[in-house]
Amino acid sequence: MNSSIVLLILAAVVLGGGYLWYVNLITRRNDVREAMGSIDVQLRQRFDLLPNIVALAQKFMTHEKGLLEGLTALRARVEAPYAKDDPKAVEEHLEASKKLEAGMMQLFAVAENYPDLRSAETVTRAQATFEEVEGNIAAARRFYNSAVTRLNNAVEIFPGSVIARLANVQPFPFYEVEDPAAREPVDVNKLMA
Repeated sequence: MNSSIVLLILAAVVLGGGYLWYVNLITRRNDVREAMGSIDVQLRQRFDLLPNIVALAQKFMTHEKGLLEGLTALRARVEAPYAKDDPKAVEEHLEASKKLEAGMMQLFAVAENYPDLRSAETVTRAQATFEEVEGNIAAARRFYNSAVTRLNNAVEIFPGSVIARLANVQPFPFYEVEDPAAREPVDVNKLMA
């Protein structure tokens, strides 16, 4: 067989393989975008629920004005548009979301000190709805982290690293718990005291 034909076949195989890898990278990046979109849908539900919870809490919690104002400010940060293709912007959006979640947990913990608030049926329903939304957010985060793992593996492993650089596909951040206390085991005795 002629050496030019062999080189031509070899070049076609290399180009075909590179194209398939490129398609794989773009598909995985789109999976990450879809997963981030799922998180955004759940965050939107939380976002829409927050004003109702804050309005209910304001009726009862006159001493917690700073907490309620902080939640409102965090809500505005989460609502701000961000570039879904920019890993840094996604990371900042996820960080604001984590802070809002922590603030809501703090609000419900503080609400325990207000018997009238705890016993209000609308607050109880709002808290149950919030917990359901948080469960959906947790599921969406697992899906997101799974998609990020697949993308990051494809971007970081050769020949994907070369093709990703040419296609400007970057690794994305994981949605991780950064609070060391959240990683520690729960002491039930402290909770029941």
